[in-house]
Amino acid sequence: MTFFKFHQALLFAMTMTVCVLSGCASGPDLRRVPPAAASSNAVEDYRIGVDDVVQVSVWGREDLGVTVPVRSDGMITVPLIGDIQAGGMRPEEVSERAQDLLSDYVRDPNVSVIVTELRSHEYLSRVRVTGAVRTPVSLPHRQGMTVLDAVLAAGGINEFAAADRSALHRRIDGERVESYALALRQILEHGDLSANHVLAPGDVITVPLRNF
Repeated sequence: MTFFKFHQALLFAMTMTVCVLSGCASGPDLRRVPPAAASSNAVEDYRIGVDDVVQVSVWGREDLGVTVPVRSDGMITVPLIGDIQAGGMRPEEVSERAQDLLSDYVRDPNVSVIVTELRSHEYLSRVRVTGAVRTPVSLPHRQGMTVLDAVLAAGGINEFAAADRSALHRRIDGERVESYALALRQILEHGDLSANHVLAPGDVITVPLRNF
């Protein structure tokens, strides 16, 4: 090896070392990913939508319990009381209304209403992976889903990916969108689980192309 080539190789090695130690400063200046729960709307703010599956339970009266989808007219049918409005309402509001109606038939009814499937808000809650992955994908969000789960579902990164410059984009409080640095290479190549963040509904992962 000539002195010139040796000098070039040495400079390259030093540059890569600085990049690793500094976290690749040439990447996007993004903040650390917060816990997924920080961006989730409170459960009590959720309004039931058409096609959501609702479970209605009456304490001590299993015969009055029912699990049904919300019809296109926003109604569900409950034993004894018949049709009741559910669409556009919070679960606790449906519970209170059902208790009022059931009080004509049952003494001091205790009714609970739980949304078991969030079908109406599916596209608002989907997780998406775009950019330099083998198959860009849109996935239904599942509790406990992580960055690695989503990237593997997209077939992994392709040969043109700049994994170190990946980012996670998250809507906060249903309004502004914040972007966060994502150490994707650390997850894929080094198994760094501290970088394998739990995803929130609506998260978008972007993997940019390398600069050639």
